[in-house]
Amino acid sequence: MDDPAEPRADRHPPVGGGPDGTGGRPATTVGEPGRPPSIDALARSLAGTGLPHPVLVEVAREAVAAGDAASAAARADERSRRLLRPVVNATGVLLHTNMGRAPLGHTQPEGYTNLELDLTSGERGSRHDHVGALLATACGAQAAIVVNNGAAAVLLALAALARDRDVVVSRGELVEIGGGFRIPEVMATSGCRLVEVGTTNRTRLADVRAAVDAPQADVAVLLKVHQSNYRITGFTEAVGVAELAAVGPPVVVDLGSGLLDAACPWLADGPPAWLRSEPAVRQTLAAGADLVVISGDKLLGGPQAGVIAGSPELVARCAAHPLARALRPGGLVLGALQEVALAYLRRDAGALPFWRMATLDTDTLQRRAQTIVDSLATAAPAPTTDRAAEVVRCASVTGGGTLPGIEIPSVGVAVPGDRRTILRSGRPPIVARVEDGRTVCDLRTVDPAHDEALVDALARALADPGGS
Repeated sequence: MDDPAEPRADRHPPVGGGPDGTGGRPATTVGEPGRPPSIDALARSLAGTGLPHPVLVEVAREAVAAGDAASAAARADERSRRLLRPVVNATGVLLHTNMGRAPLGHTQPEGYTNLELDLTSGERGSRHDHVGALLATACGAQAAIVVNNGAAAVLLALAALARDRDVVVSRGELVEIGGGFRIPEVMATSGCRLVEVGTTNRTRLADVRAAVDAPQADVAVLLKVHQSNYRITGFTEAVGVAELAAVGPPVVVDLGSGLLDAACPWLADGPPAWLRSEPAVRQTLAAGADLVVISGDKLLGGPQAGVIAGSPELVARCAAHPLARALRPGGLVLGALQEVALAYLRRDAGALPFWRMATLDTDTLQRRAQTIVDSLATAAPAPTTDRAAEVVRCASVTGGGTLPGIEIPSVGVAVPGDRRTILRSGRPPIVARVEDGRTVCDLRTVDPAHDEALVDALARALADPGGS
């Protein structure tokens, strides 16, 4: 049988511009010694990768240009691995930014939707009406709109309410989150003027009042930003939302992490201990905030989106601003977010993968881990003691710029050495972490449907003689 990596010259028609398809020269094949291989033949030999032929042609050209035609297969595999694909998150980081933050499973039938169609009147409607109203109900707001991410929500709110005017914010809340998102830079982009008050660790109500009452002051908004990815402890003081609401100008709170309600009515047992100090949208609005801004793909457990909720008048001003069109999400995002909002209103945490994973009890995880280890003992070829898998206690985190320093007890499976590369090379790729010289697969972030794939991948990793 012919080797598919070394096709015969007569397997494919010649290519080129001459009568024989090569500009007057015979077509060169992949394996012809001393001559560059045919780009087309080399590309066709990689058809089993599933990549489109034009992409394989690029890969073949790169390999030939490098003088290493034999590397084409590896290059095609690398190109394939750069495409979006499902992965198994065994890191224990529930909202892993590199893996899309909140896990989400949303499917939508092909066809049209009433994205901007009022089915009652038959007239043009607004894409803000569907999920915005549901989210407003879920968090106790009077109105809400959705944009394409949390940073966009902050940008739009400030641009709509405070362009060319002052925005007062504590120095201790001028945060930077992952990806270089800095509050001062977003504020500058919105066109408002930043007025810093207080110090890094202590800001008092008197500082805010002084800024509002200062000569020439033109304060449009008091901005409060949740320190969602770090903690300031010790000699500290901050101004609460209720205190800010009594000053006068509208209060906009960037909660970022997106907990809808501190009572967690969607959880049968109420809020877990690790959420005890996390501020939530409903309580923040009740305390007097005029607008609250959150991300959709953090504790909300939805797709990447930004939500602006609160006063109908201020939400309407945001929706009417020209930036709202540029920052609006598409129908797929709104459809996914609608399913998330409906799950909250049904109090159905089981329909939200983030909450399902985050609230798993350790006994359940322990049983799954033991089953995986027992399966490996059967599947692996007589592993020695120093190459065996074991059940380990570990700690998960929420991640995604939320709940810094908070750990959630968990259980995982550990194997000796650093096996991350071979785990990532599988189908599906499995992403794990290394602790104390062992590769740990934290089961809190692994869907039980992927346990069998995890067994297969760990068996391959243990059998690999090159594993460290």
